[in-house]
Amino acid sequence: MLKTAVIHPTILEVLAKSGHFAQIVIADGNLPVVAMAGKNATTVHLNFKPGLLDSLTVLKGILEICPIQGATVMEKPAAANAEIHNTYKKLLGDVTWNEMERWAFYDKIRDLNTTLIIQTGEQRRFANIILTIGVVKMAEESNF
Repeated sequence: MLKTAVIHPTILEVLAKSGHFAQIVIADGNLPVVAMAGKNATTVHLNFKPGLLDSLTVLKGILEICPIQGATVMEKPAAANAEIHNTYKKLLGDVTWNEMERWAFYDKIRDLNTTLIIQTGEQRRFANIILTIGVVKMAEESNF
């Protein structure tokens, strides 16, 4: 039996195969993931119903499984609300943070480094986020 709170077999399998610099996309319920998936990406659909599962729940689960060293979100228009970006920053802590223009962001999703796209039922706008997997530190490195 698994001890991790995340038990989705496909997510666990893809993350186990992914290494340093691989990208994980947590997508909202509106991102056309089929059109976004590159040839190395596995797509997992968790968007059973609007609002279920939300992107924050998925992010918290991912953070329990693997280290994240960077995050990229889409730039929002000046008048738009993207409060979820602040919540992401709080959850992620000390990681590299980037914002990209819309079409460049979509191209980054299609990158060969993207190994996993998780589509959620998230309804908030600008909730799509690309996570870059970091390195698991050895015990002797943890003291630095």
